[in-house]
Amino acid sequence: MKKNISHLIPEETETFNTENFQKLCNYLADQDQDLKLILDNHGYPPMWTRANTFETLVHIILEQQVSLASALSALNKLKEKLTEITPENILKLNDEEMRECYVSRQKNRYIKGLAEAIVSGEINLEKLPAMSGEEVRKTLVSLKGIGNWTVDVYLMFTLQRTDIFPIGDLAAVNALKRLKQLPPKATREEILAISEQWKPLRSVASMILWHYYLSQSKKG
Repeated sequence: MKKNISHLIPEETETFNTENFQKLCNYLADQDQDLKLILDNHGYPPMWTRANTFETLVHIILEQQVSLASALSALNKLKEKLTEITPENILKLNDEEMRECYVSRQKNRYIKGLAEAIVSGEINLEKLPAMSGEEVRKTLVSLKGIGNWTVDVYLMFTLQRTDIFPIGDLAAVNALKRLKQLPPKATREEILAISEQWKPLRSVASMILWHYYLSQSKKG
């Protein structure tokens, strides 16, 4: 496989959308037979996206180190309690009410800290789409409880940036190991070296990997 496929893409593509997503999948498949096999066997991955809202960031924080189902359950409990998940509404809840919504003490602090940063104007979600990936990362990781994995998911799903590989995501990493027949103890450096070959479409490759992981999981 070639080291970089940017020369194949007709124009600079920093974001994916409904018009170019499958075309970008095809560029990757043309260069990597393993990714092509996933598309041949399972079709195109869904183009997973999320709105640029406070609720989305709350959802991503809830997803940290737990199952997607557990995180969604907590999010739905918050929706039942508040109707609308906004910074102002979150800050009205006390610790006991947050616990009743399945939010741990630690994530309660993270979510309240994010809410306070938005209310105070320290963070303006509307300005993030115009920033570079590194500027977005620097802005968000300044908040307690938001690390690189959370920012990676936000950049990929919400801002739809094309070139993110979420090295902290177990599903993506395990799918890559299986696809490339790497040993279970493959190093972070080995995994990142493979992902580098998918630049500048590492986000799209990651979605293909997630699609592969979920399709394999359904098979039991």
